[in-house]
Amino acid sequence: MSGSIAQAFAHNFLGQSPRWYKATIVGFLILNAVVLFTIGPVAAGWLLVIEFIFTLAMALKCYPLMPGGLLLIEALLLKMTTPQALYDELLHNFPVILLLMFMVAGIYFMKDLLLFLFSRLLLGVRSKAMLALMFCFLSAFLSAFLDALTVTAVIISAAVGFYSVYHRVASGNDPRQDSEFSDDQHLTSLHHEDLNQFRAFLRSLLMHGAVGTALGGVCTLVGEPQNLLIGHEMGWHFGEFFQKVAPVSLPVLVAGLVTCVLLEKLRWFGYGTLLPDNVRAVLADYAAEDNAKRTPRQTAALLVQGAAALILIGCLAFHLAEVGLIGLMVIVLITAFTGITDEHRLGSAFKDAMPFTALLVVFFAVVAVIHDQQLFAPLIQWVLALPMDQQPGMLFIANGLLSAISDNVFVATIYITEVKQAFLAGHMTREHFETLAIAINTGTNLPSVATPNGQAAFLFLLTSAIAPLVRLSYGRMVWMAVPYTVVMGLLGWYAVSYWL
Repeated sequence: MSGSIAQAFAHNFLGQSPRWYKATIVGFLILNAVVLFTIGPVAAGWLLVIEFIFTLAMALKCYPLMPGGLLLIEALLLKMTTPQALYDELLHNFPVILLLMFMVAGIYFMKDLLLFLFSRLLLGVRSKAMLALMFCFLSAFLSAFLDALTVTAVIISAAVGFYSVYHRVASGNDPRQDSEFSDDQHLTSLHHEDLNQFRAFLRSLLMHGAVGTALGGVCTLVGEPQNLLIGHEMGWHFGEFFQKVAPVSLPVLVAGLVTCVLLEKLRWFGYGTLLPDNVRAVLADYAAEDNAKRTPRQTAALLVQGAAALILIGCLAFHLAEVGLIGLMVIVLITAFTGITDEHRLGSAFKDAMPFTALLVVFFAVVAVIHDQQLFAPLIQWVLALPMDQQPGMLFIANGLLSAISDNVFVATIYITEVKQAFLAGHMTREHFETLAIAINTGTNLPSVATPNGQAAFLFLLTSAIAPLVRLSYGRMVWMAVPYTVVMGLLGWYAVSYWL
């Protein structure tokens, strides 16, 4: 009896994950305690960061919330951080949590409109390079004024819509009826081949769109949360912020768009896959049939969603309220005027965002450990001890490296605080202070595309419903981001070092 209970516990632990993965997580939990009590909290802190990155990299084996959560529960028990420090970190990032809770759900209720608009874009533009460029540029433009997570949610919602339509048709199901579209067992061998090509096609568009959010987000005061923080510390208004960072942000934007086109033309790093003809035919038939059969009620619903989208863009552009509250308003408007009144249909909108919201809380706990153990302090002190002419370039590199494994808002907060204290103490001129602030801003925005850890939009994409459907793993995201990381990182560093 005791043996069967033990086997049941072992089987239930992390569910269907491979045995080697379960053993690795148990090994991590044991090793953390040993390292903490033998080597010290700094080594244990860095080990914890590496382990958490591992859980993200293995997201297709097990959703990172469970193994990452176990690691962070242990960190709290070992007093590597405290519940109060975690709570303070969550309070500081509450707008992001609010955004995920409500804005992603608000975008869900616009899925019919998004499928309608993106279908015309997807079917109307035959050139894959031009389509990729449009995805990248539109994501960059919108992210300069809206929130990157909101833009990413729009792209994900459209991609899920396209994927579900084709998969249901290929499986012999009605594309307008809710049915499972993650199981390929009912597909013929021909559809399997087309589906794999369609997955590669969607992967490339999703990555171009995600990178676009970073290219646009760095440009303006409202593009990323750390931009607002740095702008506030420097006393820069919207126009002044844009002008200050333009010598770095605009050349990188152009280089990023050129990279997008070249990747599609050269078909490197997993890009360049075309939309299969069979998939195009299915999507075109679906769009034509949808137009022919659209009822007055459905037309009215599309008009309501369109009006809500315009209200959303206006409210976000003028920052009339926190992004999450605007998302809640969108939910109320669309559901109230499209006949969605039952709790079940309302609840479906929240199922995609809530797991990521919970994972983000665990991520902020990692940030709390980094803060409490001062893991980044030696690097900060080393950069500020360099000769002044070397500081901007090294600050850009340091911010990029740390942002790739941590929260870029957290990294920016620490660096701008330290630099401002040095300025107030009379250790640098105002001009040099502004140069370092630009280096911090661009460093936390541009090289951080290297990993899903560095950009909230990337992490959201990795853990979203579309990632397992199109086989977008952590490793694949890192590989597909390599050319962008090299171009944006090197050009950004050069511009910070020599053009400011």
